[in-house]
Amino acid sequence: MSRRIFLKTLGLAGVSSLGNFTPPPPSDRAFWLTHLDQLAGPVLKNLAKDTLKATMPVEGKTKDRPQYTHLEAFGRLLAGIGPWLELSDISDSAEKKLNDTYFSLTQNALANASNPQAKDFLNFNKGAQPVVDAAFLAHGLIRAPRLWESLPEGTKTNVVNALRSSREIRPFYNNWLLFSAMIEAFFVKYGYEYDKMRLDYALRQHENWYKGDGVYGDGPAFHWDYYNSYVIQPFLYDILTVVAPKETVYKPMLEDVTKRAVRYAAIQERLIAPDGTFPVIGRSICYRAGAFQHLATMALANKLPKDVKPSQVRPALTAVIRKTTENKDTFDANGWLRIGLYGAQPALGEGYISTGSLYLCATALLPLGLPATDPFWAEPAAEWTAQKVWKGVDLPADHAL
Repeated sequence: MSRRIFLKTLGLAGVSSLGNFTPPPPSDRAFWLTHLDQLAGPVLKNLAKDTLKATMPVEGKTKDRPQYTHLEAFGRLLAGIGPWLELSDISDSAEKKLNDTYFSLTQNALANASNPQAKDFLNFNKGAQPVVDAAFLAHGLIRAPRLWESLPEGTKTNVVNALRSSREIRPFYNNWLLFSAMIEAFFVKYGYEYDKMRLDYALRQHENWYKGDGVYGDGPAFHWDYYNSYVIQPFLYDILTVVAPKETVYKPMLEDVTKRAVRYAAIQERLIAPDGTFPVIGRSICYRAGAFQHLATMALANKLPKDVKPSQVRPALTAVIRKTTENKDTFDANGWLRIGLYGAQPALGEGYISTGSLYLCATALLPLGLPATDPFWAEPAAEWTAQKVWKGVDLPADHAL
């Protein structure tokens, strides 16, 4: 499938021998689709067959991770590929076939994940961790209304019950408040009863934790890490985008959150070095390209800073994805992600990191939800900020919000 996507994108479908002809590199979109296929295949094919728990390895440092890792993998993957699953009008036949395949697999995966009688019925309420990945699952469904509406009523009921069951979990006093809020935002979007206090408390606490220049604390304290991108800013923006039209009291907050989000997107774009590397700092660094979920979110929403073009964000994110997956030890022999940032580096993983956690890297793929005709994909690649500066281009100075 990956090779067919490459050839189709290059206009070379059906060519059996290229002889001495050297084709140009595949397009960025083809590369991203190949990466999506590589990430999604093992997770969705097994969960759709009710064999995820039997098949998926559980790498990690603590014995409790098998309770959580399967929902981690599914929820985080869906949060990343949801916008692409939402696409209904795909002109490229190879991509359309891939999309149709994963759309169907995700429908079946949701059925098994939420069915108490299934072998792969996932843990939504035992321990603390499930509220995190129930939220990522809810986020993925918010990003893919077409998928949600396609589900049989029985599956919808099971998913809603599973998400509601996570209310038993008390989130920690930090970014975890947004996990509870995202689940309630799912209920808001699809017309179910929702808990206003879970929403309001999370949103107002993060207002209190704003530190300035587009950055929030993770709780009362500031942390040097990527949690503004892993969770805080994408969750705030998407929760408020769903809730503010129905709870108009939040419209001014959405305006403020959006201004900060645009500024943080500018910061993120500048963090990407000319070769696609980025500072290895803070916890959860094994989420790889997921460190740039926020930049990907703003690209998907067409909310990039005015001096940051989509045509420079695309190659920048492509470089990050390439760099964080080029090492031969990134995946095991059966195609599952391994703990690390560049290959297999288990010491980089905290105690809460396991195989399923790593699929947060799929959130870098959010712009695949933009059609191939969108400027993000259609415009010629442009150099991003670090490339320009480190080749001597004279650029205006950066300024705080």
